[in-house]
Amino acid sequence: QVQLVESGGGLVQAEVSLRLSCAASGRTFSTYSMGWFRQAPGKEREFVAAISWIGGSTYTRDSVKGRFTISRDNAKNTVYLQMNSLKPEDTAVYYCTTMNIATMKSLGSWGQGTTVTVSS
Repeated sequence: QVQLVESGGGLVQAEVSLRLSCAASGRTFSTYSMGWFRQAPGKEREFVAAISWIGGSTYTRDSVKGRFTISRDNAKNTVYLQMNSLKPEDTAVYYCTTMNIATMKSLGSWGQGTTVTVSS
């Protein structure tokens, strides 16, 4: 089981950038595909982005394509979500998770989340 801790959220104005980080414990981090999900108030958790275990393949939801970029540094056991041109509709709690890329579903390890609030 991988332990995950997200950081980097905050209260920002629209159009600025934030970079979220997810630090993982465990020597098997590099063998997992990883993903970011988000949950806005009153809404269900939704997929944001995913990256394969070796980092060669990435996937993002349509509404953030061109603005959000997922990356990873296996030497640091960390996955990142670079978020540019933030919009108020990006306001949510962001979670990282281990992923099954074939099904685009979480494998069940979640962090505690980091809150992103974007004001207009």
